Amino acid sequence: MATIAPVSTVMSNRKARIQASPFRHLDPFLIVPVLIMNVLSLVMIYSSTRGKATLRGEAAFGDPFYYVKRQALFVMLGLIIMAVTILIDYRRLREWALGIYMLTVAMLAFVLTPLGSSVNGSQARFALGPFAIQPSEFAKFSVILMAAAYAAVHRGDMDVRRVVVVLGIAAIPLGLVMLQPDLGTALVIGTIIIAVLGVAGVKARHLAVLALIGVTGAVVAINVGVLEQYQVDRLTAFLDQNGDTQRSTYNLEQSKTAIGNGGLTGQGLFEGTQTSLGHVPEQHTDFIFTAVGEELGFLGAALLLSLFGMVVWRSWRTAAVSNDFFGALLCVGVVAMFSFQVFENVGMTMGIMPITGIPLPFMSYGGSSAFVSFACVGLVANVSMRRFS
Repeated sequence: MATIAPVSTVMSNRKARIQASPFRHLDPFLIVPVLIMNVLSLVMIYSSTRGKATLRGEAAFGDPFYYVKRQALFVMLGLIIMAVTILIDYRRLREWALGIYMLTVAMLAFVLTPLGSSVNGSQARFALGPFAIQPSEFAKFSVILMAAAYAAVHRGDMDVRRVVVVLGIAAIPLGLVMLQPDLGTALVIGTIIIAVLGVAGVKARHLAVLALIGVTGAVVAINVGVLEQYQVDRLTAFLDQNGDTQRSTYNLEQSKTAIGNGGLTGQGLFEGTQTSLGHVPEQHTDFIFTAVGEELGFLGAALLLSLFGMVVWRSWRTAAVSNDFFGALLCVGVVAMFSFQVFENVGMTMGIMPITGIPLPFMSYGGSSAFVSFACVGLVANVSMRRFS
């Protein structure tokens, strides 16, 4: 006859299992804002695409939930990626950094072949079944990993020669990204490198020189024909916002109108004029913030930015209390990536930054961006949890 274990034994075993779980030290102030933003993203994507799906058909075949269902799948896969990233001790990733980096470089080169696909003048994707993979998004993750791995080994000894090595680490994927061309991702990679080098001990004047070189490189790229004409027009629109609204400044004017319509509390969910009529191009991707601003108003937009602020703050705090320098540099790279992307994306919708095609993390429609954003949050959570091991 089977015996029943005492209640105290059952409770003790349960406590032991909880204590053994790798997720017991998971930072809720990091994870919960990410989950909230992804739920909000699904709502905003539905609001900004339901008219497009039903009125225009396109890829949605008349299904108003087409984009939402795909993004929900991306979110679920992203959660799995985040969980896997958390479970693997981040210190082991240092050994894998070079392999991940080389794989990313290979994918970036692959999209430039005839097998890559061109969207809006940028050859940045390749097909994988029914989905499109965008390697430039994964380049952000691999550059964070590789730069942190190298700089951590040479902590306190980042002389000019070693700085050049880190720049070389960034230069290869950055150059391939510019050949697509994708100025926005190139700027993100540059920001990550400057942040990692700054924390690694490189002098401020050297960082200023690097930033100046980056700006000069961007100006040269604009003037020698590296960028597509529509990308040049976007930058021109930023400098001349009173220009021809029917051409280069159309996106910006519609975006500013949508945000202005929102006022303090917004026009109401699914009630935004610009959003419902589909007047803002690419609203479910690069311009998703305009849907938030129009339908949820200043208060809704402020709440969204506060959620981003929470993620950045917890990431920075994790960097400050990390057990080792490698973990700290990983978190700094993530902070730089998220901070720049949010600032640039939100800024471009309001006309205070040029339009560069950078997605808003956890909000914009797209699988590759979602996967990398979740993986980066997984890195930070990983570093945070391993403080207790």
